Amino acid sequence: MTGLVSRLGSGLALAALCGCAVGPNYHRPAAAVTVAPAYKEVGDWKPSEPADALARGPWWTLFADDELSRLESRIAISNQNVRAAADAFAQSRALVAEARAGYWPTVGASVGPQRGSVDGSRPRTTVAAGATADWTLDIWGQIRRSVESNRASAQASDAALAAATLSAQSDLATDYFELRAQDELQRLLDDIVTAEKLSLKITESRYRFGVAAKADVVSAQAQLLNSQAQQVNAAIQRGILEHAIAVLVGEQPAAFSLAPAAMRTDVPTVPAGVPSTLLERRPDVAEAERKVAAANAQIGVAESAWFPSLTLTGSDQYQGSTFSRLLDTSTHVWSIGPQLAETLIDGGLRRAQVAAARSAYAVTVDTYRQTVLAGFEQVEDEIVTLRVLEKQAVIEQAAVAASVEAEKLTLNQYKAGTVPYSSVITAQTTRLASEETALTVLSDRLQASVALIDALGGGWTASKL
Repeated sequence: MTGLVSRLGSGLALAALCGCAVGPNYHRPAAAVTVAPAYKEVGDWKPSEPADALARGPWWTLFADDELSRLESRIAISNQNVRAAADAFAQSRALVAEARAGYWPTVGASVGPQRGSVDGSRPRTTVAAGATADWTLDIWGQIRRSVESNRASAQASDAALAAATLSAQSDLATDYFELRAQDELQRLLDDIVTAEKLSLKITESRYRFGVAAKADVVSAQAQLLNSQAQQVNAAIQRGILEHAIAVLVGEQPAAFSLAPAAMRTDVPTVPAGVPSTLLERRPDVAEAERKVAAANAQIGVAESAWFPSLTLTGSDQYQGSTFSRLLDTSTHVWSIGPQLAETLIDGGLRRAQVAAARSAYAVTVDTYRQTVLAGFEQVEDEIVTLRVLEKQAVIEQAAVAASVEAEKLTLNQYKAGTVPYSSVITAQTTRLASEETALTVLSDRLQASVALIDALGGGWTASKL
């Protein structure tokens, strides 16, 4: 048996010396566009410092929210989509090991009794034991290209895992800030209802003293009821967001709750860097590029079918009348030799397989380039969103201050009898609308900040593959 393996090993070494891997060697395709030196929409937008904020650890720590950090830490453990991506990555790594097994021989052993006769002689029982080995030599690189393809596919799965994790993390942060905006809206509506109850009492008092009309009381009641209806309705969206967060962290909504809390009033801006680094920072771009590498290796696998395959086969057999005398009285038969096989006519199958592999490669190149373009687009979208919303927020805050002051002045004028109650209703409506708009802008800015982090890869780099 030892001699059989050594003879096969010598044959493999000789074949390896003269072997080559057919098919094109991989080179990363160009992104199909000239990468600009800077993002168009940055303008006079001033990102916060330090510039390497995303590289210092979990990106959500930029928002300095302990509850958000607690929830984000559960994504990689409990989110089912992330766990599915992790399992897919484990499967892809197993496929690499499966492909590498082709480098080695297949060795089998057998032992057992047999009963039979030769030329009509009396049947007799014999005992046989032996080993067989088959070794397909990778002369043309079919196995090497398969390993190369599976390794690139595993790296693509690794990048897909990073993309799934980042997507779940950004979804969680987006839902979390929107939920906090709903908490803030609830507080705002509670304050509005309290103020309008006071306005109704003032109006009822003025009506009792005969200095206000019944219509003023009815108008105040209608205004209060409308605000109370909005106050009750606000709980719907908060409940939906709470349920979404529960699912993201892998819990049933019935067993999960988040207590109301104040919403942060500032928005940390994120350094966008330069466009050339985006190709290394987005896991979806890395995933698309690794799929190109895998498809390129498959061309070599397809082209290797044009060449003959060489397999070394060997067997070592012993036969005897009993187990005890198997090795010393048996007939020893061994064989070893190469087998060269080549397909002569296949009806164009190999040509079609090579053409299909080249077309599949072209598809992955197109997908890679489109992914790159989509990445640039997403970053530009979020930068312009943040830049414009930052300016709008300044205006909205001024509008809120003005509307609150106008409401106070109008209510005092109504108490003095110089304006009708309709003016109070208008002032209250304007104040509520301006505060809701300012809250929406703040929520949009926080969500856009999360979206920009997502677009930039969340601090991930392709070197992690």
